[in-house]
This record gives sequence, C-alpha cells and structure tokens, in this order.
Amino acid sequence: MHASSSLAVQRYPFRAMGSACEVVLVASSAQDAQRLAQSAIDEVLRIERKYSRYTADSIVAKINQKAGLNAVVCDDETWALLQYASKLHEQSNGLFDITSGVLRAAWNFKVPAIPSAEMLDELRAKVGWQKVVLKNQSIALPIAGMEIDLGGFGKEYAADRAAQVLQTQGVASGYVNLAGDMRFLGPKLTGEPWMIGIQDPRHPDQVVATLPMVQGGLATSGDYERYFELNGERYCHVLNPFTGWPVKYWRTVSVTAPAAVVAGCTSTMAMLMEQEGLSFLQATGFDFLAIDHAGNVHMRQQAA
Repeated sequence: MHASSSLAVQRYPFRAMGSACEVVLVASSAQDAQRLAQSAIDEVLRIERKYSRYTADSIVAKINQKAGLNAVVCDDETWALLQYASKLHEQSNGLFDITSGVLRAAWNFKVPAIPSAEMLDELRAKVGWQKVVLKNQSIALPIAGMEIDLGGFGKEYAADRAAQVLQTQGVASGYVNLAGDMRFLGPKLTGEPWMIGIQDPRHPDQVVATLPMVQGGLATSGDYERYFELNGERYCHVLNPFTGWPVKYWRTVSVTAPAAVVAGCTSTMAMLMEQEGLSFLQATGFDFLAIDHAGNVHMRQQAA
C-alpha cells in the first residue's frame, strides 16, 4: 500500500430503487474501498429485494396479496419497520400513512388528468393505517385491495443501514447517497464538511443552497420529482391520505437529522401538513431549508 493512495476519495455509483445512487468513502487502498463499497451496495439491494412493492416475492408483496384474506407473520426487521410506521401515523395525526399508496392508481403523473370524485372515494376506502391489524408479530390488511408501501421511508432506511455496514467496518469518512436521501459517516479527511447542493425546485440545473454535512442524515421532499401541470396548477406525487389529492403548499423541504430515516419522514410530514408544516419543522429542533408555494425560503441552520 502506498501512502498516496490512502488519501483518495473513492466514488462508487450504482442503481437501486429506480434511482441513481452512490457510495463515497475514504479507505486505505482502492481494493479496500471497492470491497467496503460493495458491502454497502449489497445491503441496499437486499432491502430493495425484501421491501419493493414491484417484486412479487418481497415481504411487502406477500402482505398485499393477502389483503382481505389472512395475516402474514413478520420477521424482526419487518416488524420493527411496521412499528415505526405506526409511530409516524400517530405523530402526524394520520397524514403519514403507509396504506395511502393505493391512491397512486388515481394519479398518473405522466398524463395530466384529474381523477373523478368516485374513483378517489373508492380508493380512499382502502386507506387507513388504523384499520390494519398488528398482533403477535403479524400484520393483516382487513380489506381486499388494501396495500402497504414502505416507499415513504424505505430509501432512507436503506441509506442508514448501508452506512451502518460501513461504520462497523471502520469507515469514518464518506457518505451513502440514494437519490438525494443521504447518510454521512464523517467529514472529509481534512476535517471539512461535505458540501451538498440543494436543487432549486423550479430550475433543475441550479442549487438554492449548499449545506455543510459531517454526520447524520439529509433528505428532501418536493413537488418537482413527479408531477404534472394542468390549467396553470401543479399536481405532485405527495398525496394527502384523507382527501386523496396532492399537497400544494411547499415546493421543497430539506431536513437534516441524526438518521436519514428521521430526516426523510420529517420532510415528508412537513409537506403533508401544508401551511402547518413550518411550525412543525421549527418544533423538531432539526436544521431545515424549505421553500413555500410563493418561493419564500424558510430555514434554520445551527452553527456547524
């Protein structure tokens, strides 16, 4: 091993969860870095296989296939995630609801079209985490056609888990980036923070701010990832589970928190709370940067 190679930042791009992802780390040799990065990537891919709603043999698909029929027994990891979903549902007064994915059937963001009230009513009848039966480490969806979808925090959970895999192997500099949901393992070798640009929600090639990150998680929710415009109105993919309609108040909300999964759920909850989202963000104590529908910037950044 040469001393010079010990200082290189190694970047490993890969694809997972339908997105461009990257592991960035510092290791004593390129060979070490490659092995470490692969262990993190393998963990992300394991979580994707296990929890993707697109994979017929994932645990999520099995639970959804049994909707209206019978309960599915869960392993410890899945049970812990379902308990977390319960906590989020409670904390958000029902706005963060992992059964609300069925509403996507009404909104195709590739085609600008407003669904009928009848269609939304029919789908809304299948939404409601409070209807789900959780007991003896098993889950039952009581209504045929009900579904769960861990997409609301799955990427962030995977970022945290991949970072933990690296941490246990001694990586102390770098980060895991899953399409903007990020978990940091420590500063650059110089001790300086990683400088992370936050995309302008109306100008994809521009950044509105650059956040210094050393530890913890960073996640962003916005109205610009999947949306359509119709008659001058923007309809985005973040759907209110009570109304079935897209939220309108925030263009983007970025949050930093001790873990990516906490940052992600906080930013999504703020989007769902619309105008109440600002006081919610302020109450969390986390740093955030949010842009409302009128383009006003709201932020809190503590000194690094």
